[in-house]
Amino acid sequence: MSHASPEGSILHQPKAVWAVAFASVIAFMGIGLVDPILPAISEELNATPAQAELLFTSYLLVTGIAMMFTSWVSGRIGARATLLTGLALVVLFAALAGSSDTVGEIIGLRAGWGLGNALFISTALATIVGAASGGAANAIILYEAALGLGIAIGPLLGGALGTVSWRAPFFGTAVLMAVGFIGLVVLLKGDGAPRVRVPLSAPFKALAHPGLRLLAIAAVLYNIGFFTLLAYSPFPLGFGEIGLGLTFFGWGVGLAITSVLVAPLLTARFPRTLVLSTTLALLALDLAVGAVVVANAAALVAVVVVGGLLLGVLNTVFTESVMEVTDLPRSVASSSYSSVRFLGGAAAPPLAAWLAALAGDWLAYAVAALAVLGASAVILAGRPLLARVDGVEPEPFELEAEAISVGDAV
Repeated sequence: MSHASPEGSILHQPKAVWAVAFASVIAFMGIGLVDPILPAISEELNATPAQAELLFTSYLLVTGIAMMFTSWVSGRIGARATLLTGLALVVLFAALAGSSDTVGEIIGLRAGWGLGNALFISTALATIVGAASGGAANAIILYEAALGLGIAIGPLLGGALGTVSWRAPFFGTAVLMAVGFIGLVVLLKGDGAPRVRVPLSAPFKALAHPGLRLLAIAAVLYNIGFFTLLAYSPFPLGFGEIGLGLTFFGWGVGLAITSVLVAPLLTARFPRTLVLSTTLALLALDLAVGAVVVANAAALVAVVVVGGLLLGVLNTVFTESVMEVTDLPRSVASSSYSSVRFLGGAAAPPLAAWLAALAGDWLAYAVAALAVLGASAVILAGRPLLARVDGVEPEPFELEAEAISVGDAV
């Protein structure tokens, strides 16, 4: 069964869509830019790996909490103003982080960075989906392509800048975000997308929808695997900045390729829930292999790159599923899902560092594998609640329940 929209080409998009996609590439470059310098920060600022991992936790925790409110903000000041505010905050806090002298200061400033990131990312996805031609499927693929391209380039640039100083990637992020800000000012005219005014409580109430809640729970578990690979792997790999940059460049390229090319092929032939549950099981296997080979750097690089290939499929199919599972405004569904997802990611880096200190690096990957396997089980057990995700019309009683849920949320 095909789930892709047959309408239009992914390359024929309004100027507003390309403007937001360009800024998204820059935004996601900022995420990976810091990854290769985590060991250097730990060494030069006398921080433990667990403290260095809090750079991800503070960022992701604030991102997750703030995303519950981004649809309310964008509904009142407009998508364009929300996107620009988010980018401006990232420029400010990234520059301040580069000027800091303690790991505690950087952790706090990364929290402010996360606020800007939340305003931008959640609004960017809703804006692209709302303004793109060719249907939601094309829009999501374009968004995931921007994510993959940014994540691929970010570590490579971060590794190169990290050879100069651990501060350079932070300043590099500020400069890149400033470029994205200027690009958005020039290319995105008007509001960017129609305003959808929603109550402040709408994203919280949205989680009452059984299908959306189930996807969010699965995403929490899945993101433990995602951020164990991304945020903790630099420590057991033991490479310098360039080596880490090249490793995660390969990870990001794999993610970009499968999110744009492989995911649509799979969902055109198989139900989305089957693609999700199977790919999650394969990611769990990949992480389990990582637990076994963690002392072998070359083998662990292979685990990281294979993980990127699997994560690309999962990112795209999860996002498509969230957009299809309810009739809620897309900004509301995106905010609710993304918030819970990032909270799972926030827990993973310090958890991995704590587990590694407890019994060795292998335990971090073993627990991540179990979490991802749990996500696969959640999808399999909840398939009846995800009928719409697979293109099957829900039963009449489900439609009535959803209508009540939508009415309460908006």
